[in-house]
Amino acid sequence: MDTTPPSHTLVEAGWQKVRADGRVRPELLEAAYAEPRLRQLFPWTGMGELHFSRCTEQRWTWDIPYIQPAAEGGYWVSGPLRTESVGPAATSAQAVTMVVERLPPGCGPAFVGTPEELAIHDAAALSTAPEPPDTDHSTS
Repeated sequence: MDTTPPSHTLVEAGWQKVRADGRVRPELLEAAYAEPRLRQLFPWTGMGELHFSRCTEQRWTWDIPYIQPAAEGGYWVSGPLRTESVGPAATSAQAVTMVVERLPPGCGPAFVGTPEELAIHDAAALSTAPEPPDTDHSTS
């Protein structure tokens, strides 16, 4: 019998943890949690930044932009890699929109497991996906 909690339970616990740790501005957490596409991802924090992962276990995924506080009170959206920058956002709502616009294709509820397990799962799902129907309607 599998005793692993479902994804939504683990993700909700993650949101509760980031709220309690106090590292991220409350208005940003509220705006991100209000967005259903981000609420289904696993949140984590680092250096005051709000990150989103497609899996529930560490080393979390790094394929989604993240939001960091700007000194003047707004936000800066970066990523997904630390060397990449999306740009400034005056409000938490703008920052959330910038992240949502850059979600990877097929980004859905967080996968229960590690990034490595997610990669195996994704590869298996791709290999079992049905072939698209032949759309060549030319006549010979």
